[in-house]
Amino acid sequence: MSKTSLLSASPVSGARFYALRLLPGDEVLSQLRAFLQHHQLQAAWIAGCTGSMTDVALRYAGREETTQLHGTYEVISLGGTLELAGEHLHLSISDPEGAMTGGHMMPGCTVRTTLEIIIGELTALTFSRQPCSISGYEELVINPRY
Repeated sequence: MSKTSLLSASPVSGARFYALRLLPGDEVLSQLRAFLQHHQLQAAWIAGCTGSMTDVALRYAGREETTQLHGTYEVISLGGTLELAGEHLHLSISDPEGAMTGGHMMPGCTVRTTLEIIIGELTALTFSRQPCSISGYEELVINPRY
């Protein structure tokens, strides 16, 4: 582990888990944001997800624009971190032929039949995002919860 990685390591935390089912037509990010606000989750992550989507909005690596996909898609994976002020989520999907694609999840992803999500929360920590001089992006900052 590099010195920089050691400096960004966080203290140990307990965790609790929440189960959430999104319904057909739900827009995923708005529902996740509402759930986090309702439960005041400060350091959360997607522990598991399964379901399907009709509309998918992805930002591919190294690109600024959002790619919109419309059709029938199975969710292969959804992972990332969530906090009250934002999220960093990556989504992988497959089409009816099994071809997969994925990228950074953007607003505009719509549930087709169901989206079953398990959300974990680190109870002794808070997440935030701040500009990083190394990456040039707003990146995760981990702090103890007081």
